[in-house]
Amino acid sequence: MTVNSPMLITFIVYISAMLVIGFMAYRSTKNFDDYILGGRRLGSVVTALSAGASDMSGWLLMGLPGLIFLSGISGSWIAIGCLMGAYLNWRWVAGRLRVHTEANNNALTLPDYFTHRFEDSSKILRIISALVILIFFTIYCASGVVAGGLLFESTFGISYEKAIWLGALATIGYTFLGGFLAVSWTDTVQATLMIFALILVPVLILFNVGGFENAIAVIEAKHTSYLDMFKGLNAIAIISLLGWGFGYFGQPHILARFMAADSHQTIHKARRISMTWMFLCLAGTVAVGFFGIAYFELYPEQAAPVLQKNERIFIELGTLLFNPWITGILLSAVLAAVMSTLSCQLLVCSSALTEDLYKAFVRTKASQNELVWVGRLMVLLVAAIAIVIATNPNNKVLALASNAWAGFGAAFGPIVLISVLWKRMTRNGALIGMLVGAITVLVWMQYKWFGLYEIIPGFIFASIAIIGVSLLGKAPSQATQQRFDEAEAHYRTK
Repeated sequence: MTVNSPMLITFIVYISAMLVIGFMAYRSTKNFDDYILGGRRLGSVVTALSAGASDMSGWLLMGLPGLIFLSGISGSWIAIGCLMGAYLNWRWVAGRLRVHTEANNNALTLPDYFTHRFEDSSKILRIISALVILIFFTIYCASGVVAGGLLFESTFGISYEKAIWLGALATIGYTFLGGFLAVSWTDTVQATLMIFALILVPVLILFNVGGFENAIAVIEAKHTSYLDMFKGLNAIAIISLLGWGFGYFGQPHILARFMAADSHQTIHKARRISMTWMFLCLAGTVAVGFFGIAYFELYPEQAAPVLQKNERIFIELGTLLFNPWITGILLSAVLAAVMSTLSCQLLVCSSALTEDLYKAFVRTKASQNELVWVGRLMVLLVAAIAIVIATNPNNKVLALASNAWAGFGAAFGPIVLISVLWKRMTRNGALIGMLVGAITVLVWMQYKWFGLYEIIPGFIFASIAIIGVSLLGKAPSQATQQRFDEAEAHYRTK
């Protein structure tokens, strides 16, 4: 038995439990609707925790604590932006999207919703939105694979190349088997594990550094600027960090949770649960990075791995502060964060390839069983591509996640938000808005003008394009506007 045997056993038990859930979901998956959207029967707790866990990927326990460790409390502007964006998404979009997707031919995916919402007989919206999903989600999936690889590399001392395969295989397994139900059920377990870890670790850090006041004193003595919310930040930098909140309106893996709720009334209770969970998790992750500064100032001999790669801070603190059995549970929370989001992303990519490309253009009369198995094969295909991208050991979890987040936020966010609030929006407005948002992000990523996060110009330009093109063009048909009015009236029925 090696030193890491308790952690290894804990990991094996955790992964085995996820695979058991995947097998249970496999037995409950009867058709493609079940595989992609769980038959629209998620209750409020599962909807809330699944939406939260699918959002908070490896960046929650690795990327964000690493940023706070390097920059101090000023890095928490991201957390503030995320809380604002998530709340507005629950308030403005969640319930309406649940109603509108059902009203528009029981749409199972965002491309399917766009097609029917705007009566797009040309299917150009379906094709382009599916391609946007595949491009940006493959990058997003790679960020999850990188996070899993770093976890296994740090924990068990194996090479990064082997670690990324170990980190991805378990997630691929239960997603392949059980689809949406497996992903949602495991998300609920994973969300519980994540909040447990993010409350426990900061408490023990404070215990080891002599309490809150002593931690602040240590940080102030060495890094006075780390206590400044505006350290090194100008107005553009703060707007960029807050701009993460724009991304929530366009994330397919989060929006799918709203679409899968058993009714729009479920959304109200789910919002309260999800926002409470999210606040506690973000507060915990900021505390890990911030109080970790004090810990490694007091114990500099233990700081080398974190100074070498700051995104390992949660992993290193979990290993240093707890016995191996507890460490195994805490590090399983990192794996939970990675698996919960990666599984959702794989499933959304699979649905885009299967529902929006394969069924729409290759096999329009494919049986339900055929579609389920094509969906499973697409999970394997996207996972393989993401692993190839992740093989570069210099990849940063937060950087990859931020690029994909911006892409979805700008390409889909304005369309989703405006489409559930404004019945005058047209097909051409949606199409041009999607292209403007995606292209703006891709170009801005290369040139980084003014240091502004690319999601902000992308979201603004896409919104202007949607409204302008819609007003200049012919109004939607009477049937489309009537369907919108009926869906809105249904949404307002409590």
